[in-house]
Amino acid sequence: MAMGLKVLLMVVFLWGFCCLFQNVNGELELQFYKKSCPDAEKLVKEKMRKSMLNDLSTAAAILRLAFHDCQVDGCDGSVLLENANGMTAETSSYRNFGIRKLNVINEIKSSLEAICPETVSCADIIQLAAREAVYLTGGPYIKVLTGRRDTVSASKERADKQLPAAYISVDAFIQIFRKKNISLEDGVALMGSHTLGIGHCRNFRERLWPTSDPTLSPPFSVMLQTICINPALSDVSFAQNDATIFSFDNQYFIDIQTGRGLLKIDSEIASDPRTQPYVSAFGHNTQHFFNRFTSGFLKLSNYKVLVGEEGEIRRDCRFRNS
Repeated sequence: MAMGLKVLLMVVFLWGFCCLFQNVNGELELQFYKKSCPDAEKLVKEKMRKSMLNDLSTAAAILRLAFHDCQVDGCDGSVLLENANGMTAETSSYRNFGIRKLNVINEIKSSLEAICPETVSCADIIQLAAREAVYLTGGPYIKVLTGRRDTVSASKERADKQLPAAYISVDAFIQIFRKKNISLEDGVALMGSHTLGIGHCRNFRERLWPTSDPTLSPPFSVMLQTICINPALSDVSFAQNDATIFSFDNQYFIDIQTGRGLLKIDSEIASDPRTQPYVSAFGHNTQHFFNRFTSGFLKLSNYKVLVGEEGEIRRDCRFRNS
């Protein structure tokens, strides 16, 4: 009996020790804020819904913001930090051209601070808002894990190096996702985020002059040349990513198979033998695309996160606490 009691006590001790160790180191989980800020995810949804009603382009902007945050040193809210404390904001990187709607995240943070001070991280708000951007435009509902903490640093130079260029090749595209343990199929699905929003002429103008890229549909190429004819307006002139820019659907994959992809990578994944089968499958089956996009999104949003005692919970997403 005494031996049995000792064994039981040892099991309880080890269990408690493991739990303590887990709490110190932290991990992401579903509804991380269910006790500390139970209305957090509901508030994010409501704020996103309101913002999208006022401006339909919000969804595309927030989804891009989430991807760009994760691409630079992981999903840690670094993209929101402004110039301060000797740091140069990531948003000043030329590869972050057109990044916007940071104010939406900042407004959500202010509302959360009013009800749950220093509780919900900016990094989590970005990913939850991106989830709503997808869902509220007709895409899948992604069960995003939370519990991220915010970084205390940002770097324009790291953004310059780590964010993919508009002219990225398929080989480089494959390497980016491989480093994040994201399968090629899921990586191609993540490219489906281009189903929302627009592309500026500066990012694809080289495909139009001095000669048109032969992978572009001739009528599509002529249309783009008309839109982008003035090089001085390349930063403000734009074209739709696909035919349904306010709906999260599989139209992007349908379009790029017929020569209507804006970016070089759009056209190349539709023809490269390593990626073409996935493009075709997603173009034929919306639910299959949604399933793989969800898988890829969860893997990307969990990439190099700060948890436990790492980083901090910023009071203002634009600045570190001290």
